[in-house]
Amino acid sequence: MKRVAIVGTVGIPARYGGFETLAENLVLNKSEGITYDVFCSAPSYERQRATYGGAKLIYLRCSANGASSVLYDFLSLYKCYRDKYDVILILGVSGCLLLPAIKTFGKYKVVTNIDGMEWRRKKWGWWAKLFLKISERFAVKYSDIVVTDNQGISDYVKNSYGVLPKTISYGGDHAIVGCNAELNETRQGKYAFALCRIEPENNVHLVLEAFHSASYSLVFVGNWDASTYGMNLKSTYCGSCNIKLLDPIYDLKELFRYRSQCSLYVHGHSAGGTNPSLVEMMHFGKPILAFDCIYNRYTTEQKAAYFTSASDLSKFLVNYEGEGLEENAKAMEVLAKKYYTWARVTKEYESLF
Repeated sequence: MKRVAIVGTVGIPARYGGFETLAENLVLNKSEGITYDVFCSAPSYERQRATYGGAKLIYLRCSANGASSVLYDFLSLYKCYRDKYDVILILGVSGCLLLPAIKTFGKYKVVTNIDGMEWRRKKWGWWAKLFLKISERFAVKYSDIVVTDNQGISDYVKNSYGVLPKTISYGGDHAIVGCNAELNETRQGKYAFALCRIEPENNVHLVLEAFHSASYSLVFVGNWDASTYGMNLKSTYCGSCNIKLLDPIYDLKELFRYRSQCSLYVHGHSAGGTNPSLVEMMHFGKPILAFDCIYNRYTTEQKAAYFTSASDLSKFLVNYEGEGLEENAKAMEVLAKKYYTWARVTKEYESLF
């Protein structure tokens, strides 16, 4: 029996982002030879369960986000060292400055998913970027196995550090919460759908600018009130007759209704490797229009449609019916079922343990 600790997430049940969804689905799809302990941020959970899906939940009284994430990860790793796990699965690099001590004084197998070059994100100041860059270096040097979620990130790790990581993407089939008949029979609406954290690197401003001058409707879900960037966009575009801005939706059934009824998905992410929201949407067999970057092209195997500016997106919307969208949609669903299922992802992670 392998005892595995999962470090670096807000916790499970998943209520935040991609790493939380990964942790939850590793737990829910685990084989009989694995047991999990998952570290959770107590302030994020009003109800603190002792277990979930057979995993033991360990709560720490600090936030897993922002600057306090460093303390959160340090405490988690200290407890891992004290409690003698077989494997420590670290999601993100915030606490990886402790890895030399963990590897020196403990006999643990450390598997680290380094995320998507977090230090490059525009939201961080120079000090945070430096810290994250150093943490990334420690993660690559002192982990037994480095995991990335996209071939583009794997190429970067190989070229920068001379280390060959294991590439494992995310599953997305958990997003299909209705039966197939319900999905197939749902009447499609003439609207595009978008879902992301409202950050500049997700090119939200480009998407909204393009749709503001188009006749095509857009439903956009995001955390508009979490930053000045988001609040300014909300103030500018909330009055547009064809744009509907919604606050974050975490209920998969509600998201299913929007996803299954839209006729186009717009994905503006330009950083972070393979984005969970993209692979989730691919399972719906909808045409996808993605920002043109190496990560999105790897994820979609260059079979989606791509844009680099608001004018690109506007031109696409004008010529919407003639862009080979049926082939696009079919290709996305085929790729999703082939690569982006939790059964496949779980099997690949467990092979590393």
